[in-house]
Amino acid sequence: MPLLRYLLRSRYIYIFCIVAVLFTGLCLENDTASAARIQVQDSFGTTLVFDQPPQRIVSLVPTASEILVTIGAGGQLKGATYHDVTLSGSDQREVVGGFFNPSYAHVKKVHPDLLIAASFHSRIIEAAKKSGLKVFVYDTNSLDQAWAQMKTLGRITGHEVQALGLVKKNMDNLAHVKSKKGKAKVKPKRVMRLMGRDSIMTPGADTFQAEMIRAAGGQAPDFGKTGEIVPVSLKEWTDFNPQVIYGCGDDKRAAEKFFSTPGWKDVDAVRNHQIYYLPCDLTCRASVHTSDFVAYLSSLIYPQEFADEKNDVHPSGIIDESFLEQDLSKKFSYVKKASIINAYVFDYPNKTLAVDLKTPMTVLSTLEGWRDNITTVGNHYTPPPTWMPGHLAGIDALRTRILDAIGKTNETTALLMTGADMGNLSIRTERFKEMKVTTLVTAGVMSNAVRMGTDQGMFYEPGTINILILTNMHLTHRAMSRAIISATEAKTALLEALDIRSSVSGARHAATGTGTDNILVVAGQGATIDNAGGHSKMGELIAKAVYAGVKEAVKKQNGILADRHIIQRLKERNISIYELTTKAQCNCGQKKSEFNAMVEHLLLNKEISGFMESALALSDAHERGQVKNLDAFDLWCGKMAEKIAGRPIDIMDLTRDDHVPIVIKKALNAVMTGAKARIGEENE
Repeated sequence: MPLLRYLLRSRYIYIFCIVAVLFTGLCLENDTASAARIQVQDSFGTTLVFDQPPQRIVSLVPTASEILVTIGAGGQLKGATYHDVTLSGSDQREVVGGFFNPSYAHVKKVHPDLLIAASFHSRIIEAAKKSGLKVFVYDTNSLDQAWAQMKTLGRITGHEVQALGLVKKNMDNLAHVKSKKGKAKVKPKRVMRLMGRDSIMTPGADTFQAEMIRAAGGQAPDFGKTGEIVPVSLKEWTDFNPQVIYGCGDDKRAAEKFFSTPGWKDVDAVRNHQIYYLPCDLTCRASVHTSDFVAYLSSLIYPQEFADEKNDVHPSGIIDESFLEQDLSKKFSYVKKASIINAYVFDYPNKTLAVDLKTPMTVLSTLEGWRDNITTVGNHYTPPPTWMPGHLAGIDALRTRILDAIGKTNETTALLMTGADMGNLSIRTERFKEMKVTTLVTAGVMSNAVRMGTDQGMFYEPGTINILILTNMHLTHRAMSRAIISATEAKTALLEALDIRSSVSGARHAATGTGTDNILVVAGQGATIDNAGGHSKMGELIAKAVYAGVKEAVKKQNGILADRHIIQRLKERNISIYELTTKAQCNCGQKKSEFNAMVEHLLLNKEISGFMESALALSDAHERGQVKNLDAFDLWCGKMAEKIAGRPIDIMDLTRDDHVPIVIKKALNAVMTGAKARIGEENE
């Protein structure tokens, strides 16, 4: 007490107070920093601590990359594999190689503060840790682990709320599938995931892929084998007798080889043509769209049950409606409102772009022809779980069901249909003086792009470029018809500019459309326009708006940019670097996987990738007959091979695939021969 009275009466009280305040502030700062510190465990059980969210992440795992972009952390993802070049924002990221053979040299170029790697990236993990780089090992063996990884990535990046929302969405979707199966009282069908090339293989019974089959209501095979991929004997195949088979696109080769031979062809799925090929990013990942895939797979296994309204969990009808960000009623006097209507159709949320008109109008639709007295025009998105049920119902019944759900009538509604998400809608407006054109475009080009005049008419799958055209003029019938030509030519010009390849003959041909494209033109109100062709100002505006709209819609839906990575562009031509290097029979003292890695890493080099990009352009010109003499290109190939090898060499024919066009084959032979020589030098 005497000491306290002394301090209170002296000048030391001020010093005491200042010290106390500083000490308290320091404690609070430490407490705040401790609270902000993030501590997580990776798949190895290694604890990682972050004082703040990493801002320069490199992900070698496509599943993790997809999660990061989806939860809003795409801006923090600075490097990814060439498998991720169609993810949003890919033009802002460094490509560091492929999932199986990433390049640590390119990882280091990004100067990351976090590396996400799979457990088999052991060499890179070891090198990264030695350099002091934080490494999060990401493996996913079950759906529960997938949800846990989403939450962990959310915590690490500061997007935990979004990650929890993503997990909830997946859990809700899986619960919906379970309820639907319960109402239908389905008897589990035998379902097998097809894998393999030279033999029939399938995921082990302990994998997330088998778990997805079970979640979809199917019976997955259990041959007493575990692991990501296990061999299937002919006896196991026939004993299991799959009723439904599915795989990704590359698995078609195993089917083509085995499904016409005795025993392999004698199972229910092959006899009944119940074989489906689905996108690899759905079938091969436990990630963002896992529950969507489970629902899609379930609809393929039980299409009749999904089509029967008695099994609907949600009654058909509108869920909600939101107005477009661009108010079309302010652009066009005849538009009452424009909105996106979310509604349950076949028990799943569908999205309809609906543009309501103030007065009935004439429209020209390539899907429905001339329509009069139309008060609503639109574009309807059907999600994958409704595709097969809708196909079984037939187009007329499907249309009626959609219109009933959104509260519209067939007599007054002109509707296009698409499998491209309405959330990826592009709205573009072009003007000249008092003239104005707006296009509303959705576009998906990865599943059924075709080249008219070359490819056979074999496909009817959702992809579809759908275009609605509105103007502030009154278009005559002649002008409306000409508008379709202008729009179509602009669409095709954009596809060629992006080098969109035909899904049928992509190695040699660019696509002109998707095979299910449609255009709808509204007559409009205002000054009468009788020409919308190429020489007219109206035709010019329509074409510019369509070109820009399709470009944006393709980017939103498919993530395709003109300058995407060369390996992705080769893949779109059905040319696989992995398969080519495997067939090359590299007898150079290293494993084939290391030869593949060498070639992939060379294609990360800007000069070599530029050489290959030039080869693609020259190849198309050569296939069209515009370039016949390739002597100069042969010289370039020789120089490139020598530069890669570091010494004069003769180019060998290592590209043993007859479907690869000659110019691309020459270029790949140059790169692969140079790689083989370099490996030989390194092993001496």
